[in-house]
Amino acid sequence: MLAHASCLRRDSTAGRFKNAIVPGMGFERLRIRPHSLCCFLLASLLPAAGAAAQRPARRPSAGLFSPLGRPAADEVVLHGHLRTMDARRPRAQAMAIWHGRILAVGSDAQIRPWIGPRTRIVNAHGRLVLPGFIDGHVHFFAGAYDLSSVDLRITRSAAEFARKICAYARTLPPGEWITGGNWDEQRWQPARWPTRWMIDGCTRRHPVYVNRYDGHMGLANSLALKLAHISRATPTPKGGVIVHDAQGRPTGIVKDAAQDLVARVIPSPSLAERMRIARIGLRHAAALGVTTIQSMDLSYPQAPRIYARLLARRELTARFYVRQPLALWRHWAAMGVRRGFGGPWITVGSMKAFADGAIGSRTAYLFQPYRDNPPSNPNWRGLLAPDAQPPAKLYRRILGADRAGLQVCVHAIGDAANHMVLDFFQKVERLDGSKDRRFRIEHAQHLIAADIPRFAQLHVIASVQPYHAIDDGRWVEKRIGYERAKTSYAYGSLMRHGARLAFGTDWPVAPLNPLYGIYAAVTRATLDGKHPNGWFPRQKIPLAQAIYDYTMGSAYAGFEEKRLGSLTPGKDADFIILDHNLFHIPPRQIWNVRVLATYVGGRQVWRLGQYAVQYSR
Repeated sequence: MLAHASCLRRDSTAGRFKNAIVPGMGFERLRIRPHSLCCFLLASLLPAAGAAAQRPARRPSAGLFSPLGRPAADEVVLHGHLRTMDARRPRAQAMAIWHGRILAVGSDAQIRPWIGPRTRIVNAHGRLVLPGFIDGHVHFFAGAYDLSSVDLRITRSAAEFARKICAYARTLPPGEWITGGNWDEQRWQPARWPTRWMIDGCTRRHPVYVNRYDGHMGLANSLALKLAHISRATPTPKGGVIVHDAQGRPTGIVKDAAQDLVARVIPSPSLAERMRIARIGLRHAAALGVTTIQSMDLSYPQAPRIYARLLARRELTARFYVRQPLALWRHWAAMGVRRGFGGPWITVGSMKAFADGAIGSRTAYLFQPYRDNPPSNPNWRGLLAPDAQPPAKLYRRILGADRAGLQVCVHAIGDAANHMVLDFFQKVERLDGSKDRRFRIEHAQHLIAADIPRFAQLHVIASVQPYHAIDDGRWVEKRIGYERAKTSYAYGSLMRHGARLAFGTDWPVAPLNPLYGIYAAVTRATLDGKHPNGWFPRQKIPLAQAIYDYTMGSAYAGFEEKRLGSLTPGKDADFIILDHNLFHIPPRQIWNVRVLATYVGGRQVWRLGQYAVQYSR
């Protein structure tokens, strides 16, 4: 859901790729054209991926054989309760691992013969063992930055919001930007958008830009507005909104494309700082059992380089499926990049565009007006994103990228935006023929009933984030009413119509913890406690299906189902051990389950108690 220009310290080059400056890479004075930028990223990505991830497996040496004379496993897991997500063998007790891949899955008796003198034995003590979670939609750098910034999500009032910013400002040297935040005015009493005047008094020496948690709106203080040259005379950019008060003064609130005006003046962090922040994010992901991240790094064109550096240093503890802006599809295609390009650790070839904004910011594009529009604008239906202005531009890019063999993902939240994107996908398939393209709609939150079966009919993947249902469910009926909410976050209906679902979190819009997403999909119990039996309970997902959608579902959505997503011989040994069996506890208790250990490629990258983990609602 996070818009491409609303994250903490995001690069202002996103969305302006003509003569883009790539900061933090030693090129601050060198202008790079789009084609050169892509070439540079690939050149930095591939050597590390090839060297670290594709070196030939070593031959077993003397003393590394099991008692039966076969090569011994590097590691075996015994005494577990394995839910493999493999229909051919859905349950098992144990598995053997060799050189980062699964050798065998079966009973303890079947796996013991793989044990040799140097085999490491993991005793699961009857705990639940699952494939590692594959998060289908993450804004990785934005989330990682937020871990070390001011946290405004849990504030309960505008006054507390201001106090937290003021307290944080006192810890910083003059001139330092305050960014991040992820505030949610729907938690406040009364619920109202903040203004710059709330925080100007304590932030005169600090530019401030703190985003709403959906990433489609943020608040700038007066100093930040001055640096961004935003005044009452500033024209509203296409696809954005600058909010003014009754006297015509900017309140500090900017939406969607208008956020670029502020983002371009926020200093970009150095390469060393980005490496540090990435390590923080990786540690957090490992603690939550996330072993593959499908990252929406649209504002960070150098993200693959960061991941490649970490891989070369053996510090990469999660796999990355990296998306780039659909606007750049020609440049990637010109170099021969296709969907699934890369190695087992870093993959590119997936392109993303925006069709609209977000429902919380009233920028999601709807067929009918928002119910809670102000009297001054009663017919407001949201807006199309710059990528879709005009809509024909978005269609041409989808068609071109698809013909070039690139995967296309489109952010669509409002029912009108989803309908438009489904129409575009249908037109492309009619024109370009049937093939394994795996079109995706990211979020697919608000749908008209007639569009729900179209996902399966058109083979479009619904890349959804279940946590949004229990979070937005607190207030979304105020925006669109009860009837339209019936087909919102309609995971159960999509499933019953045969659509493929890929689960994710949309971190930092929502917590990165996949168990919260599973809890949300299974219970539909909103965070305010007002729907303990489920908000529109018909849209619940069975537990086994929810886990599948967080593993095999997301693997399929990234063309990685042959390597990842299940505990199947031959696949990469990415798995987690939980402290409680999800199948043996009441669904409401899923919220409290913790990851005991996380393994990526057979290597333990997390164990409970290793460091403090941030769990939050």
